[in-house]
Amino acid sequence: MRHAIPAWIRIPVIFLIIVGGMEYFIDSGDQFAFIEYPMLQLVLLFILLLLISAEIVLAAFENILFKSLSPEAKEKYMAAHEKRMEKYDLKKIYRKLMGTRPISEERDLELDHNYDGIKELDNKLPPWWLYSFYVSIVFAAGYMAYYHLLDGDSQVMEFEQEMAAAQEAIEEYKKNAPDLIDAESVVALTDPAELEKGASIYQTNCMACHAADGGGGIGPNLTDEHWILGGGIKNIFHTVSEGGRSGKGMVAWKSTLSPTEIQQVSSYVLSLQGTTPANPKEAEGDVWTADSE
Repeated sequence: MRHAIPAWIRIPVIFLIIVGGMEYFIDSGDQFAFIEYPMLQLVLLFILLLLISAEIVLAAFENILFKSLSPEAKEKYMAAHEKRMEKYDLKKIYRKLMGTRPISEERDLELDHNYDGIKELDNKLPPWWLYSFYVSIVFAAGYMAYYHLLDGDSQVMEFEQEMAAAQEAIEEYKKNAPDLIDAESVVALTDPAELEKGASIYQTNCMACHAADGGGGIGPNLTDEHWILGGGIKNIFHTVSEGGRSGKGMVAWKSTLSPTEIQQVSSYVLSLQGTTPANPKEAEGDVWTADSE
């Protein structure tokens, strides 16, 4: 096998097989394994150097053995070697693919046509062109069968599927990335630790206008069923983030608080519903229910 394939083909093929095996067995997600794990690049470099070193060592042993042969054996070995290497002669491969013939053989290709001394040769199409043409015919037949006979997905359908998958990926990413929360994706928090954080934010930023117990002051009462800009976690999040009514409402807290903090304080405000403040302010706005969204 070693003598049948030259080293300049053998080494890259073996190396690519090793790289492919690593990519198959190593779980690296959407990235290539050698990119996800930089240390793997050093391993691959070591393997490549090892392959090259092995070839050099084997070539040295072969050279030593060759020198120990008799002249007749050397001549026989070299003849067999040259014969094996003929198939890898790049010039011959090129001429075979192009279908070219030496100039000395052009006379055999001449046709009877003669245009003012210009002669026409009966050259055949290059083999690479013919093979490509045959492949295109097979591909066209398969393409027609898949898309026109078997109702394969059209470009529009594939685009819509990819867009839907991308949207799902975005939504999943938002769920796992808290600071990408917005008024559409926010959900009410019920974990005591999260509500405690929301209470701390409320005491620091909201108590001055809404009272410590949410009964209201400059701002409206947060414990009753009436809401000026709508209740529910989505509306409360939007109001805290974007601010209240223009000119006389609460300032927008999005420049001060992160989306996670706004979710926490909004959830805490929602938890004040139904509590009994010491000095509740008179109700403002309309009664809000979940059906009002």
